[in-house]
Formats: sequence, C-alpha cells, structure tokens
Amino acid sequence: MTMSDPLGDMLTRIRNGQRAGYSSVSAPGSRLRANVLDVLKREGYIRNFSTSQVRPGISELLIELKYAGGEPVIREISRISKPGRRVYSKIKDLPRVYNGLGISILSTPRGVLSDHEARVANVGGEVLCRVF
Repeated sequence: MTMSDPLGDMLTRIRNGQRAGYSSVSAPGSRLRANVLDVLKREGYIRNFSTSQVRPGISELLIELKYAGGEPVIREISRISKPGRRVYSKIKDLPRVYNGLGISILSTPRGVLSDHEARVANVGGEVLCRVF
C-alpha cells in the first residue's frame, strides 16, 4: 500500500516514539527524510540517525531519539505543508517558531534547511514542518 504523506508518517513515528519513551524508532528511507533528519540532528533535536539496506533498493532509517532529564527534547513536531495543501514562504514572510525557540524546516533550492540557515542564505521555499 502506498503512503500519501511519507514525511508526515516519519514525523508521527518520532512523535509517538517519544511519547512512549523509546530510545529509537525506524522509518522507511528516502533522501528527503534523511535530509530532514540531518537538519534535526544539526539543531540538536535527535541524537543520531543511520541508514541501512533491508534489501536491494529498499532502505530503512534508524532514528535515535534524544531526552533531557527524562523528558523528550522535541515537545512538538507538526507537518505544515501537506500533500493536499502546499505551503510556500518567502524568507521575509517566514514567521519565527515560538519567538525563535523552535525551528521551521524548509525545502529550498539550496537543499533542506532550518529557518535560521535559510535566513542566512536568503532563500525561501516550501515549509515542510515545524519543531519545538
């Protein structure tokens, strides 16, 4: 069965895994998902992630979740741009998430970036999700 929103599925797996207190979760692999996880790792929201081959042409991502004092580091993770309604933003119109405490993840012509990195590079794009 095909998924209509693979990125939303991965974000839900992370959200559910942290609520259940898991140390790691797995998700089917793709280049977009790996790029989003790379941003989450750079910003300090997950511990690490790795890619493994299940069989030729099929990969899987193992995501190590991060906790601070027994509480999940990610308090809120939500999908903004969905398959039924894409959300694009110019860099000057991009709102700050919780006054700069959280991040938005954007898909830009320069790759998948956090909102801070996109402001520095002065590029806008599709707002994939927001994390706090």
